[in-house]
Amino acid sequence: MSRPEAVRELIMEVSPSEKAQAPRQLAGPVSPSFPGIDRAAGVSGGEPCPSRTRIPVWVLVQARKLGSRESEILRAYLSLRAEDLSNAWAGYDVHGAEIDRRIIENETPC
Repeated sequence: MSRPEAVRELIMEVSPSEKAQAPRQLAGPVSPSFPGIDRAAGVSGGEPCPSRTRIPVWVLVQARKLGSRESEILRAYLSLRAEDLSNAWAGYDVHGAEIDRRIIENETPC
């Protein structure tokens, strides 16, 4: 079996969310500015959100920290795609301290 054929076989075995993460993993570390995450003043209080959604990245990261699997998150937020989660995780890799701070701010009672 040729190497491209072997790679194709392996790709067929991975989940959609794993496929979405592959380009990021192959490219290496992500720069602080990356596609797929938007921030707009009138959307979710200006929080960073996956493009086309109003779901703050900190919400997705917190769900993951609380034990939700990607498949569960995708079922809970029907507008999300596996690529959106990959972008959210990449955003957390780059801005983890800021996102952790937002989780604490939003989880702490006023």
